[in-house]
Amino acid sequence: MKKAIVITGILAFGMATSCSDEDLNKVNPNGVTFETYFNNEAELTAGVNAVYALIQSNSLVSREWFFTHDLRGDEMASGGGQLETPRNQLLIGVHDPANGLTNSIWRGWYRTIHRANVIIEKGPTVANMPTATRDRLVGEARFLRAWAYYELGVFFGGVPIYKEFVKSVEGSAPRSTQKEVFDLVIADLKAAESGLPASYDANNQGRATKAAAQTLLARTYLQMGDYNSAKTELQKIVNSGFYKLVDNYLDLTNEEGEFNSESIFEIVYAQSGGAYNWGGDSDGSAVQEETVRTQEYSAVGWRNVIPSNKMLNAYERVSKGDAKNDPRYDMSYWKEGDKFNNGASTMTDDRVQGNSSVVDGVTQKVSWRKYSVLYKVDNGFVTSGINMRIMRYADVLLMLAECENELGNSAAAISLMNQVRARKSVAMPPYPTKNYPCSNQSEVFDAVVHERMIELAAEQIRNFDIVRWRKNKKQKTEPISYFIANKHELLPIPQSEIDNNPKIEQKDQNPSY
Repeated sequence: MKKAIVITGILAFGMATSCSDEDLNKVNPNGVTFETYFNNEAELTAGVNAVYALIQSNSLVSREWFFTHDLRGDEMASGGGQLETPRNQLLIGVHDPANGLTNSIWRGWYRTIHRANVIIEKGPTVANMPTATRDRLVGEARFLRAWAYYELGVFFGGVPIYKEFVKSVEGSAPRSTQKEVFDLVIADLKAAESGLPASYDANNQGRATKAAAQTLLARTYLQMGDYNSAKTELQKIVNSGFYKLVDNYLDLTNEEGEFNSESIFEIVYAQSGGAYNWGGDSDGSAVQEETVRTQEYSAVGWRNVIPSNKMLNAYERVSKGDAKNDPRYDMSYWKEGDKFNNGASTMTDDRVQGNSSVVDGVTQKVSWRKYSVLYKVDNGFVTSGINMRIMRYADVLLMLAECENELGNSAAAISLMNQVRARKSVAMPPYPTKNYPCSNQSEVFDAVVHERMIELAAEQIRNFDIVRWRKNKKQKTEPISYFIANKHELLPIPQSEIDNNPKIEQKDQNPSY
């Protein structure tokens, strides 16, 4: 199987800086500069590819991004002593401004912004290329910049905003407000939407589409509590008729199901078991075409994190009084006795290291199956070529259900949730059920929360759901056990940013850090 959009463009250029000493104010005459590059379609495309390459890297989606999301929610527990200290700090809420994960995603997203800004600034001036292609490439850069600021805004609150490529060391920016960050995200996505296509050919899958921009717009509006605007964007995706739920739930996180009818946006990985590039920027001699997700979470692997008892016991089962066990349980986790490696191997206790879980009162070792390559190999300590699904249609339907319920259309919300539950490989009884009666708006909201937790488990959604429900005062109880108000709503601004940015002082740090 050939994966599309194998990222090979690496952005490299020199930067002149102001200096009082003329001997130091030099530009390498052989270097690539802002003025001399990005002057044709090939160069502009390489620049955009370099933005994807950074997002694809170890510092973001290949590793630290999914860890940071997952450790900030309530879906995960420690797999055992093998979980590294900076990760465990996030899991139990004792992280500080020096935490390695938060520093990694901060740097990663700002490097993404830096590269995207070059394309956004230079792209419109490139004349010798088709207008539609130029608009599409600039639209991709705007989408990727918007995604970076969305992530930073939700994780950290107000952050420095850079709308242009920084050309000197005097270009540092102060913190903006979270609203200003989200306003920029919205403006970028609206501008990107008009230039982005509905789809790409087989050689360009993995690039941002119109629906990807609309989905990110909806997510941003939901963070702001604007359900009307979020509904408008989500309805565009539904009305397009371009997407539909796939029959097999397993195809949502395995390699064979990539770019299916439910996929809206994926970060692409194209090989398994190669030489992993641990460089934070995916630069250098090796291209970042793998992710370490499978070895970090797999049952026969590092198993650094496992599903929390809360997560495992949230599934509807006969013992809880519902009419049917939820098949998504077996399709999301590896358990003792499960067959893997195309049925040639059996999961036994001695092969699984670390902590156990308690499910319906029974102590057992349960591990994440999503994004695990164990279904077709007997080796958890390998890197993976499975694409990370960032946006999919089931999430759109469930966000739309939440919007409909908040806007007083509970019947429409129930119908949308039942579409997700009716997936052929799931076929769960429709709402209302015994445990989720859905007789009023509050009960429908409970069903939305439940359905999102189950359907989107370990897909880097739950953390930001909790953040926005808390912020918009929708939660009935606090789901994070360690949560301290006026502290854990946000991550701390990295100390390195405070030390190195002359526009940010210690007093600008987030509360209680």
